[in-house]
Amino acid sequence: MDFSLRWCAILPRLFYKKRRPDPINFEVEPFCQPTYVLIFNMQILLDFLRRYNYLFLFVALEIISITLLVQFNRYQGSVWLTGANDVAARVNRLYADADSYFRLRTLNTQLSDENIRLQQEVEALYSTLKDLQPDSSFTAQRVRQQLAGYRLIPAHVVSNKVAHSSEGYLVIDRGEQDGVRSEMGVVSGGGVVGIVYLVNAHHSLVIPVTNSKSSISCRVRGQNYFGYLQWDGASTRMAYVDDIPRYAKARKGSVVETSGYSSVFPPGIFVGRVHHVSNSSDGQSYRLDVVLGNDLGNLRDVSVVATPYKAEIDSLTLRADSLMRQ
Repeated sequence: MDFSLRWCAILPRLFYKKRRPDPINFEVEPFCQPTYVLIFNMQILLDFLRRYNYLFLFVALEIISITLLVQFNRYQGSVWLTGANDVAARVNRLYADADSYFRLRTLNTQLSDENIRLQQEVEALYSTLKDLQPDSSFTAQRVRQQLAGYRLIPAHVVSNKVAHSSEGYLVIDRGEQDGVRSEMGVVSGGGVVGIVYLVNAHHSLVIPVTNSKSSISCRVRGQNYFGYLQWDGASTRMAYVDDIPRYAKARKGSVVETSGYSSVFPPGIFVGRVHHVSNSSDGQSYRLDVVLGNDLGNLRDVSVVATPYKAEIDSLTLRADSLMRQ
């Protein structure tokens, strides 16, 4: 015990020597180790402060002088404030850039989830649009096939008054000199457009299916039940077919086409697709809301259908009417 106390008394003196003593084996006297470490650290700190005391004093005086200069002089204070704000802004910008960089993984995950959600919405909208609006190229091809035996007179729409009222009309640049006659059907790549109403030498007025005077005989494709296509004045892309029997198999997406029960249009010309099925006003039949195949408000190119046997059919109809009146 006396030997250990002697070592603890000798240790502080060793630190004042320029040459460090040989390392001491603390395993011999372990209870002396904490005291030795504390004294050694304190001695190093005191030596460091004693060696650089002038530098610390200079830094302290500089800080005090700068503080007094900035506090009691407006110009120097404004310069200091401007510089400090600039440095703070740069530091904040660096911090924001670093924070944004480390958040890229989270942002990429969020963007990926958002892209997946948007793709799903696009697919759903595309599917809905596909059900409501047919493929225009397929419709145009089918219209050409249905009119293969008829003479078509190509024309351009020079005046479009469809979107203004229920009495809207179209003016085309073909007339009597081109073979156009009144009560001829007018079609385009999207299907039925309307019927020629007035004709002069070089132009004709067409009543579209969205006119209140228009009434075209239509049917649901694959069935023999027919009704008349009419317009309620709501939208130039929508019309309706009334008086469809309740036992007819009509559902959303069914194709509505001309029935052929007139001399104006041959049977099977595309009109539109069923958008909604509801009861008629009398409650005894169905009303079919139809999305038209043509956007009549933006129509440009059409064809007038010259039915080869229209004159014969009209003459027979007139004779029948006269006989019925007798």
